Amino acid sequence: MSESTSTATASDPASLKGFTWWRRKITYQTGLGLTPEAKLQFETDLTIKTREEDCARCYTYRDQMMQTSPIVRFMLENAQKVGANISDANIVCDYCPELMGGGFHPELGIVLCQNRILSKTHLEDTLTHELVHAFDHNKFNVDWLDLRHHACSEIRASTLSGECRLWNEIKKTGFGGFGRKFQTCVKRRAAISVAANPNCKDKEQAERVVDEVFESCFKDTRPFDEVYK
Repeated sequence: MSESTSTATASDPASLKGFTWWRRKITYQTGLGLTPEAKLQFETDLTIKTREEDCARCYTYRDQMMQTSPIVRFMLENAQKVGANISDANIVCDYCPELMGGGFHPELGIVLCQNRILSKTHLEDTLTHELVHAFDHNKFNVDWLDLRHHACSEIRASTLSGECRLWNEIKKTGFGGFGRKFQTCVKRRAAISVAANPNCKDKEQAERVVDEVFESCFKDTRPFDEVYK
């Protein structure tokens, strides 16, 4: 193999597979025989390769959930019924620098943060959460800059998506406060989202707004008949 061919291969993440990739990784970790330029190139390749793998995995999970998940299919159907323009065309995977699993934009659709998705179940919960926002936006004409509107949709999304299911909370926080774990999780997640709203002053205001609307929004399970914890 010529030097020019070797250089081209080294800079092409798609070609770095199997033994070749791991040999380079070990070389990088040990630092043996690695020039500063080669180290920089490896870091670049690693970033690109990781993002490509995360993206492919995210889209595979998305497609599987849209085809087989009862809750995703149910929410997608009901969001579309109330006028949400949501389909696989605008449910996209992308890299997110923020600590978030996904996001909804009324005009652009839904983003799934490929670098934050931990499993198929995590993606299922995240996609369902964002589909609740899509449903709410069209059903209730949500003003996302109104903190009470925002808080209500976040409460509903965390309640209905499954992300606060009891076993998840027990694994995170133990058995203490068993009877209130579900509600505590919903409030916590809603307050974190509201705190990021540009019209929210601070964490304390977010928590206060969530508390103000919690009872009525927590009880509103539309389009579901009830919530399974």
